[in-house]
Amino acid sequence: MQQQTITLQPKSVFLAQPRGFCAGVERAIEIVERSLEVFGAPVYVRHEIVHNKHVVEDLKAKGAIFIKGVSDAPDGALLIFSAHGVSKSVQEKGKKRGLRVMDATCPLVTKVHLELLRHYANGDQIILIGHAGHPEVEGTMGQAPEGAVVLVSEPEDVPSLQVQDESKLAFVTQTTLSVDDTKDVIAALQTRFPLIQGPTKEDICYATSNRQMAVKDLAAQCDVVLVVGSLNSSNSNRLREVAEKEGCKAYLIENAAAITAEMLENHASIGLTAGASAPEVLIQEVVELLTQHDKSIVQHLKTIEEDVHFSIPKALRVST
Repeated sequence: MQQQTITLQPKSVFLAQPRGFCAGVERAIEIVERSLEVFGAPVYVRHEIVHNKHVVEDLKAKGAIFIKGVSDAPDGALLIFSAHGVSKSVQEKGKKRGLRVMDATCPLVTKVHLELLRHYANGDQIILIGHAGHPEVEGTMGQAPEGAVVLVSEPEDVPSLQVQDESKLAFVTQTTLSVDDTKDVIAALQTRFPLIQGPTKEDICYATSNRQMAVKDLAAQCDVVLVVGSLNSSNSNRLREVAEKEGCKAYLIENAAAITAEMLENHASIGLTAGASAPEVLIQEVVELLTQHDKSIVQHLKTIEEDVHFSIPKALRVST
């Protein structure tokens, strides 16, 4: 990366904690890396393993090949499903092809799939709160037959919802949504459909919730917040939105090269966080740029401690 010269140096840089990689992302990346070690290159990954270009390019260099669909994998290949999860039809395509499949779906996404399937088996119509077109939403909706799941994105979608039986409804949510916005959608659903069922514990994952709490703390301390993450990363976009709703200017940047002088102008204190799929190396590159190598202005703003780890498939574990 070509180093920029930023002449507008802030007085303080606040680093959010927690930030960056979550346990589901770490697990997905480890599954690809261990598959390459155990089975050799190439391995094929359907779609981006996580939404981060740096991560994808790094895995490509190690021997991973990213493909659009199951049909793009050659016969006998090892195929890895991304952390976002896939539909039942995609899983079936892999079986019919006789491919060796390794599933890197985040366990918290799998939890939502199981909730949805439980409600479907009970005869409930399911409402999914999420963003149309996101891979996680496509995979979740694809757990049940077409038409069994209805998608809503915001409270304004609720009044026009057409349901089969108001007494047989349940909702689940995408795991990477804004906590506050999702509460508004749930409230609208519960107001219109008092008998609607929902999860005993929210579907939004711990990492998304924690990073949104941390960015609120940043927004309270800083003039501007920089969020490191890919533009197509749902949880990274939500972090920017949360900061803005707290009354703080915020920018989503892919890396240090995306920072402009205009972003920093007249801002003495800068908050820095990262989406759950952004590696720490990108965050530290931003720190280097903002501090001009003077780390004395960096302050760590700790909101909550995280200690979560998900195990990888047994076939990939190192024997001891």
